[in-house]
Amino acid sequence: MSTERPHSVSVAGVIVDDHGRALLIKRRDNGKWEPPGGVVERDETLPEALQREVLEETGIKIALPATLTGVYKNMTGLIVSLVFRCQAADGTPTTGDETRALRWATREEVSELADEAYAIRVLDALDAASPPAIRAHDGIKLV
Repeated sequence: MSTERPHSVSVAGVIVDDHGRALLIKRRDNGKWEPPGGVVERDETLPEALQREVLEETGIKIALPATLTGVYKNMTGLIVSLVFRCQAADGTPTTGDETRALRWATREEVSELADEAYAIRVLDALDAASPPAIRAHDGIKLV
C-alpha cells in the first residue's frame, strides 16, 4: 500500500453572464485570478460543494444543475478539480474572506489575468466543452 497522501477533490464554478464573460476572483491568499471554487468536504455532494464554494467566494447563488465542462489533475499538488459552467440564480458579486477582488472577464482577459492551468478551465467552460475536457497541469502550466 502506498504511503503517499490521497488526492483531494475540488470543484470550481465558471459563472457566465449574458455577454459571454466569466466571473473571476482574485484570491486573498495568493493574489491569483481563478474561477471560484475549493475542496469538497467529506459529507457534501458535488453540487452542494459547488454551490457552497461559489456562494462563499462571490456572494452569488448558482442555479443547479450546472454543466461539467472539465476535469483537471494537478500533478504536483495531487488535486483533481471538476469545473462546471454555471448560471447565477441570485445575489450580487461581492468580495469576502477569501476574495480580494472580482471581475467579469472576456476570453482575452481570462488568458491575460490567469495562469494557464486556470485560464484553460475558464475557456473550456466558456466553450461549454462537450464531452468535458480532461487535462493535467503542474499548478501553473498544462503538462
